[in-house]
Amino acid sequence: MVSRFETKTTHGAPLRQNLLWDSKILKVKYLVVFVFFALSILSCSHNEKRIMVWHSLRPIEREILREQLKEFGKQHPEWEFGELFYAPETARTNFIISALGGSGPALLWGASDNIGPLVELQVIQPIEPHVNQAYLDSFLTDPIEANTWFQDHLYQIADRVGNHLCLVYNKDMVPEPPETMNELIEMGVALTKDTNGDGKPDRYALAWNYTEPFFAIPFIGGFGGWIMDAESRPTLDTDAVVDAAQLIYDLANTHRIIPRECDYEIANALFKDGYSAMIINGPWSWGTYIENNIDIGITRIPKIDETDLWPSPMISPLGYSLNVNVRGERLRVAVALMQFLTSPEVELIFTRATASIPSRKEAFRSSIVKDNELLQQSVYQLMVGKTMPVVTELRWIWDAMRPSYQAIFTGEKTPEQAAESMQRLALKLIEENRE
Repeated sequence: MVSRFETKTTHGAPLRQNLLWDSKILKVKYLVVFVFFALSILSCSHNEKRIMVWHSLRPIEREILREQLKEFGKQHPEWEFGELFYAPETARTNFIISALGGSGPALLWGASDNIGPLVELQVIQPIEPHVNQAYLDSFLTDPIEANTWFQDHLYQIADRVGNHLCLVYNKDMVPEPPETMNELIEMGVALTKDTNGDGKPDRYALAWNYTEPFFAIPFIGGFGGWIMDAESRPTLDTDAVVDAAQLIYDLANTHRIIPRECDYEIANALFKDGYSAMIINGPWSWGTYIENNIDIGITRIPKIDETDLWPSPMISPLGYSLNVNVRGERLRVAVALMQFLTSPEVELIFTRATASIPSRKEAFRSSIVKDNELLQQSVYQLMVGKTMPVVTELRWIWDAMRPSYQAIFTGEKTPEQAAESMQRLALKLIEENRE
C-alpha cells in the first residue's frame, strides 16, 4: 500500500505527493519509440525462462518473498524466479515504461488503486481467463472484495486486504482508548502537556500526518461524505468536507491536543519517542512501534459525536497483476506462481510476520488471525472503512485537494473556501486530462 504512501513510501498509504497522472503520462505510449533503445538493457537481459516480480514490500516481507520464490522454484527447476523492490511510484512508472516497450516483470505487486491507470495504458491483462472459478470463490467478498475487477475484467489477485488507517495508542499512556471524538478531546486535554513552561505543548495526546489529504479521508466519511460519487465525479464542495477540515483544524488550534504543524515523519517520531500518546497510522507502521518496545493497542478512529458515524478510512486490497506482454508457457508459469503466492499457506506466513489481513477465506478464518489481537482490531476498523476507488480520477482528486486543504492550516483559506477551491480544481484537472 515500504507502504503505499509514506514520505519514504509504504504500501499504500501515506504521503501521496506525486500522484498526478496527467496527459503527459497518459500519452507516454505514443513516445515509447523514443525511449525504446533506452530500454535495450532490459530487453537484452530478458530471459524466456525467467519470471520476475516487482513489488514495494518492506524488508521483512522481501525476505519472505525470496524464500517463497525459492520454494516455488523447486517445482519448476528449469525456470528462474526473482524479485525487485521499487518504491510504489517508481515501481508503477518503471512498469509502465517497460511494459509499453514490450518487457518488464511478469508480475507487479501493489495496491488496487494502480489498476485504473494501468488498464487505461493497456499494460496489464485480464486474469480471469487463466484461473478457475473455484479459485476465485476462495477469496474474501466480505467485509471487502479482495480481488479487483475493473471494466468487467479481473486485473488483480490479492494476497492481503486492508492497508487502512487505525488509531494506534501506547497502552502505557492510554490504558483505554477513546471511543468518541468528545472523549478524545477530553482525554487529550489531560494528556497534552507543556513541560518546559514556554507556553507551547511538547507532549501531545495525538499526532498524525493530518495535512496530507489521505489522512483526512476518514473524517470526511465520519461526517457522512466521500470524495467522489458513483460516476467518479468529485464531491469535495460539501458540508462533510468542510466539517472534517474544521474538526482537524480545531484539534490543532482550539483544543491544542495535536501539533499545529505535523507531517508523517514528525508524527512517527513523536509517537516512537513517547511525546504523543496516540497516532493515526496504518499496518505498515506497527512493526516499527513493536520493535521500539511500545506496547501498542489498535482500535477504530473515534466516532463523530454529531453524526454518530465512525470515521471511514480508505481500504484496499494489495496483490498481483499480470504484464500484458506475458504469453504462452511463461504466462502459464506466471499464473501458477501467482496462485502459489496467494495460497492460504503462504499468505499466513506473511500474516505471522507482519499482521497483514489475508485475502483467502481459509486463511482469514484461521486461528492465526482469530487469536491475534492486533489483527482483530484492524479488522474491526476495516469493517467501517470504504474501498479505495481504482479509477484514474482519484489521482487528479488527490492533487486537487492538496494545495487548498493544506492552506487551511496556514491560515490562507477557511474550510469553506478550501472545499470550493478543491472541487473547482478537481473538475478542471479531470476535464483537462480526459480531453
